[in-house]
Amino acid sequence: VERVWKRGNAIAKKGYTIVIHGKNDHEETRATFSHTCGDAPGIVVRDMEQAEKLASYIRGDRDLDDFQAEFSHLASAGFDPERDLIRIGVINQTTMLATETQAISSLLKEAIIARYGEENVLHHFADTRDTLCYATTENQEAVKGLIDSEGDVALVVGGYNSSNTSHLVELLEPVKPTYYVKDADELKSNQEIRHLDLHSKEIIVTRDWFPVEKDPPIRVLVTAGASCPDAQVDAVISRVAEFNGLSDRIPEALAPYLASLEREDEDLVHLNKRS
Repeated sequence: VERVWKRGNAIAKKGYTIVIHGKNDHEETRATFSHTCGDAPGIVVRDMEQAEKLASYIRGDRDLDDFQAEFSHLASAGFDPERDLIRIGVINQTTMLATETQAISSLLKEAIIARYGEENVLHHFADTRDTLCYATTENQEAVKGLIDSEGDVALVVGGYNSSNTSHLVELLEPVKPTYYVKDADELKSNQEIRHLDLHSKEIIVTRDWFPVEKDPPIRVLVTAGASCPDAQVDAVISRVAEFNGLSDRIPEALAPYLASLEREDEDLVHLNKRS
């Protein structure tokens, strides 16, 4: 978050308007707005739909008189679209979907190019790709890898108020049965699981969630939010193994990975000695 604030302040001082991809009522977005929009105009866009509307004003496709009705509650005081959308830079609420921030940034950049020409894009659009939260981005990229792999059911571990964990669920839900659990205690048995339903925002109980009738092996995909402790993820994996009589197989399954980590540690020691 601090990296985002520093980058926002830097481009604000160069005369760029700050476009924040985030939820207007989220505490991080409000803090980012406060930290970065003191030196420059600022505006918040929540999703691609709002970004497309903003892009239409940048391109000059829409009447500026409509801007206040759509964006006055999302923009800094005195925001003038005719003046303040000439030079922009995009930063984000770090828990937002990184790929969506990138898509919004690309959309607004294309609008700038359409209005001012590609030869002038560097003057009108600040490069802020380095502000995306590394942990969040890495998690989202890892989940894409999980989606491409074979799997029968997915467990996403993390706090129920975590935006970045919710985004992982959103990526997985369309392609696999997915359950968002805060910890191992939510897994009651192979027949019963408590989990957060993102759509109703309620914690519900689902029966027969585990595909026991499928021919083995059953592949369970497990991922977690950026701030979720490793111990919580380990506990969820251990609980699934326990339900299926596989607890004694965990050391065997981990052995190749532990050996790889040991080799990496040895290589690092040798490298440090040589240096």
